[in-house]
Amino acid sequence: MYYKRMAYKNSFNNYNAVDEDNPLSKFNSAGLINSTLERLWLDCYNAMAKGEYSLWNTKLDAIWAILGGDEKEGNAVDEEMNKINLKVYETGTLKSKIGVGFQQKSNPQNGMQYHLLLGKSLFLRRLQNKQGKGTAYINEDEDDFD
Repeated sequence: MYYKRMAYKNSFNNYNAVDEDNPLSKFNSAGLINSTLERLWLDCYNAMAKGEYSLWNTKLDAIWAILGGDEKEGNAVDEEMNKINLKVYETGTLKSKIGVGFQQKSNPQNGMQYHLLLGKSLFLRRLQNKQGKGTAYINEDEDDFD
């Protein structure tokens, strides 16, 4: 029987095992990435609830930095994200909403920024699901027979 030789970078554990014929790690960071994404989403929801638009946008950009890394530069997803960001930035400085509750007059610009950020959030959540890193995953290459 043929067994591939394994090289170990650290003699204390096998976590650094590398197949010499295939230099990809046999371990990946999927769990850490999912944990990081979950934390970023929680931060987004908190910023959204508090009306902290700048923080909300920054957290969405951090999510994009993770999810966008698995997308090809210049593809349709990349272009759509650029369009969304352009619309957000065209509204001016992202400021927290003014006033509390429904008693205060709302600023139309704040409403536009809110809905653009909500759209950006939905776009990223759907991308996360499409990549199989979210709450729902459908592999379009497999038949769905039960």
